[in-house]
Amino acid sequence: MTAAAPWGFYGRQQELAHLRGILERNRWFFVQLAGRRRIGKTSLIQQALNQTGRDLRLYIQIPDSDPTGVLAACNDYLQTFGLEQRVSSMGGLARLIARLATQGYVIALDEFQYFNRKPLFEFCSLLQAEVDQLSARADQVKGGLIVLGSLYTEMSALLEDRVAPLFNRTTDALTLDHLDISSLLELLTIHADADPERLLFLWNLFEGVPKFYRDAYEQDVIGADRATLLQALFFSSSSPLRGEADNWFLREFRGRYDMLLQFIARHPGCDNASIVAAISDLSRDEGKQAGGYLKVLTERYRMIERRLPIFAKPQARSGRYYICDNFLRSWLAALQRPVSAIHFSPETQLIDQADLLLAEAEGAALEELAGRLYEETSRKGIGEFPLSARIKGYWDRAGVEIDLVAVSESTQRIRFGTCKRNPAKLLGSLPQLKANVAVFLKHHRTYETWTVEYCAIAPRISAALRSELRSANVISQPLTDLLAPLASV
Repeated sequence: MTAAAPWGFYGRQQELAHLRGILERNRWFFVQLAGRRRIGKTSLIQQALNQTGRDLRLYIQIPDSDPTGVLAACNDYLQTFGLEQRVSSMGGLARLIARLATQGYVIALDEFQYFNRKPLFEFCSLLQAEVDQLSARADQVKGGLIVLGSLYTEMSALLEDRVAPLFNRTTDALTLDHLDISSLLELLTIHADADPERLLFLWNLFEGVPKFYRDAYEQDVIGADRATLLQALFFSSSSPLRGEADNWFLREFRGRYDMLLQFIARHPGCDNASIVAAISDLSRDEGKQAGGYLKVLTERYRMIERRLPIFAKPQARSGRYYICDNFLRSWLAALQRPVSAIHFSPETQLIDQADLLLAEAEGAALEELAGRLYEETSRKGIGEFPLSARIKGYWDRAGVEIDLVAVSESTQRIRFGTCKRNPAKLLGSLPQLKANVAVFLKHHRTYETWTVEYCAIAPRISAALRSELRSANVISQPLTDLLAPLASV
């Protein structure tokens, strides 16, 4: 561990190379860059600009406001970047973007999805006229426009819908997802340690959002114990993440979906019937709207996902709902209530309460993390199990639950796993695992002739427990073993 090591740029090498290549074309470009808030979109752009020596740049974050508010914000950014020009209309903004691009500027418009709002939508037509002229003389234009958005569906409506003014105008599109686990392993090795319990704790909280790990680094708690980290990031008056969920997620909804999101966060894996019943108990009118709310949150905002059992058909009715984002789920399920009570209860008591709730959620997080590790090592060709089917667990209406199902057609192997945050519970879970696998194989006869394997997954597994698992014909897979191939890349 190198405590004083400066924060670096982690992962994203393919995306960085792609964006660097766009900038090095030395001709007009119009790039769509999508990804959830705080995922590192602006950092990626800065890194690419620095590596290509593009010093003429303008960044504007579009506010969720009316035209007057947007123009005021644009003028503030123009002043900040040392530009003398000012805009007084949406048409003037579009024309300024074109002039600056012609001069070689790279202009980045963040939160571009707000132009999908009715008061701002005319800007898209005004921008289209300028973009068409720039495209017509692309070889003479040395700059370009990058539009960033955190709501994928609204960005898609602006740029990919056939009736949208800007349809088919972009030259390139990139989507940023969470940092992969090998990148997280790299930054933790440099700034803290690769302790599997720490990785699970932070991944359950932040998943692969680089900004949150950097916040922990800047507060000097990325390598601290759990309570110290929670206190610094969430419970002190200057905590950087104290208002993060409300400011960057929930404000989009203006209170419309709070009950539903909180229920799913606190009951991950709930089905449609239980959601409707729970919401109806609180508000009969809201309960009637639950189906529509689920559709909006799933399709428009992509904040929840409906998972089906592995091998199930897309139209299967046995779906289960989960919050897509680890940070939002952790906030709603474990942190929101203790943080809101900070002025009324002892801080240490509230931190302990939040930590207990987070620890309970880490059991399910371990299942997801293990599945991601199987996928990532297989994708990179460094795993011992080449996957052919994505890992999402298995369940059916008869109550059969299997934490992990991994299918490898190339080696004719199928592996079933049990995941326990507490390794002492692994042995006790084996009889149920094997009984459930017997039911699974009875209904999926395709795998009758395949090699069936069992594995047990926990953050750590002692040598003595490994021996007992081996005697039961079960593969021991502590996170230390699953992470090892990534650490050596």
